[in-house]
Amino acid sequence: MTAQLIALAIFVAVFAIAAVRNVNIGIVMFPVACIVGLFLADLSLSDIISGFPLSILVLLVGVTYFFGIAHSNGTIDWLIQASLARVGNRDALFPAVFFALTALISAMGAPLGGLVMAPMGMSIAHKRGIDPMLMALAMGCGLSAGAFAPTSLFGIITWGTAAEAGIELSPLLLFGVAAALNLVLLVVAYLLFGRRKRENVEAPAFSEAMVARGAALPQYGGSTLDIDGPDNDDDLKAPGRPTGMQVLTIAMMVVLVGAVVVMSLLGLTPDIGVLGFGLGAAAALMDANSGKKAMSRIDWGSVLLVGGIITYVGVLTEMGVVDMLGEGAVHLGSPLVAAVLLCAAAGLISAFASTTGMLAALVPLALPLIAEGGIPGWALICAIGVCASIVDVSPFSTVGATYVATTVDEEARPRMTKLLTRWGLSMVVIGPVALTLVLILPGMAFS
Repeated sequence: MTAQLIALAIFVAVFAIAAVRNVNIGIVMFPVACIVGLFLADLSLSDIISGFPLSILVLLVGVTYFFGIAHSNGTIDWLIQASLARVGNRDALFPAVFFALTALISAMGAPLGGLVMAPMGMSIAHKRGIDPMLMALAMGCGLSAGAFAPTSLFGIITWGTAAEAGIELSPLLLFGVAAALNLVLLVVAYLLFGRRKRENVEAPAFSEAMVARGAALPQYGGSTLDIDGPDNDDDLKAPGRPTGMQVLTIAMMVVLVGAVVVMSLLGLTPDIGVLGFGLGAAAALMDANSGKKAMSRIDWGSVLLVGGIITYVGVLTEMGVVDMLGEGAVHLGSPLVAAVLLCAAAGLISAFASTTGMLAALVPLALPLIAEGGIPGWALICAIGVCASIVDVSPFSTVGATYVATTVDEEARPRMTKLLTRWGLSMVVIGPVALTLVLILPGMAFS
């Protein structure tokens, strides 16, 4: 018991220190996992390294490389311009369109790639008199929905971890739950902020540190669209005809998505990483320049983050720590209460720290509760994943800070900070309660 508690305390300490120091948690976690495994768990080094999640990492690299090519050859920019051109002057549709575009980009491997839409969306909101809060929430909900696609990071980690644990969780079901909840939140955002932009209200000043944090948009998903100012309508004009390579890339994207959907409906488990590698290799052979540029768009940070955390969780599992936590949760008196608390913890911590890290750490910890508490596995894992994501519009996270930093009217930023804080923290409570009512309780009733 002492060794187990020490190993768990080290895990929490490493997570916290790396987060505070703004160092990739996985890079620090991996060598510490080896030390703990060797000296506390009496494991061999080969046993420890075998816990490195190669299957999940193949998914991440293959998918982000293929969609990196789609960004490099201009296919994504062409799709965005073509979509915006169809909106024209129908201002009320812009938040919904940016929800869809952000979801599309977020579904392409790296969720934070969806932040490339932030400067354009906030500029259009400023020019068209749309409440910036509505536009920020629309893009935030779109990012969260797309992130759980079978081709994106959160989806890969969540259903990939479930699959490795022997829990049946359809990637399409996970995506459907995330998309449905975020569409409901989009409707709520329209009801709350769908009127013309209101006068600013006084609020605490927005810190320069948050602006700097949000202004650093991710390299993955970088766009060549003109997003410099609110008075430029160039991005609302119809683009020219796509090039032959862009047409081919779109066809490949359709093939990838179609293969995932068809195989999932047939009850098969699609190897999306292998499909991504194959399509990426074919595209690179036809356009070597884009293939080289796409190498820098592979989400190596997430690869290292997930790899290090899951390796350490593997050591904790071998030591019996995960089972111990699960048994403690079950003995709370109500497995349902334990499930709600686990979802709330995922949301609260994710509002201030890495959502990817939360998913990699908490999904394995839910397995004993599923095994011993009678909670349906697919429902609890879906709930944990979505609860960890819908809080990301908090201004204390990269996503929320970016939306505040890209708000064109500087005087509106304090209001944005206050409202996004309220929205993000309210999701810590609303998310677990809502998903318990619509997923976990019905799942328990029919299981």
